[in-house]
Amino acid sequence: MSGFGAALVLLGVALVLVGAGYGVARLVAVASPAGPVGPFLSGHEPAEHAVSRFHVRWYALTLIYLAFEMEMLFMYPWTLVVSSKGASAVIEMFVFLAILLAGVVYAWREGALRWS
Repeated sequence: MSGFGAALVLLGVALVLVGAGYGVARLVAVASPAGPVGPFLSGHEPAEHAVSRFHVRWYALTLIYLAFEMEMLFMYPWTLVVSSKGASAVIEMFVFLAILLAGVVYAWREGALRWS
């Protein structure tokens, strides 16, 4: 069996197992309560709606966080090949980090990290 066929078989087995899990959960589920259920917030009513909007400053912070998470995503495989690739891999990683640092400096200079 080729690698592609094995992957399809594995995907099929995974889908069957997930479907079986959902089926078993549906069979053994307890019926929902008849009355209305209050919020679970230590007995207090919520201060705002659950789907309320966030302040726009959180989006910039989230994008910066995602940029650094992508950095970590690229650095883990890099650690495995850096010894075999040599100095060129180290230079490439420092160029990548310099680009990310330039983005953070730009965000800082534009006030994206300012909370006032």
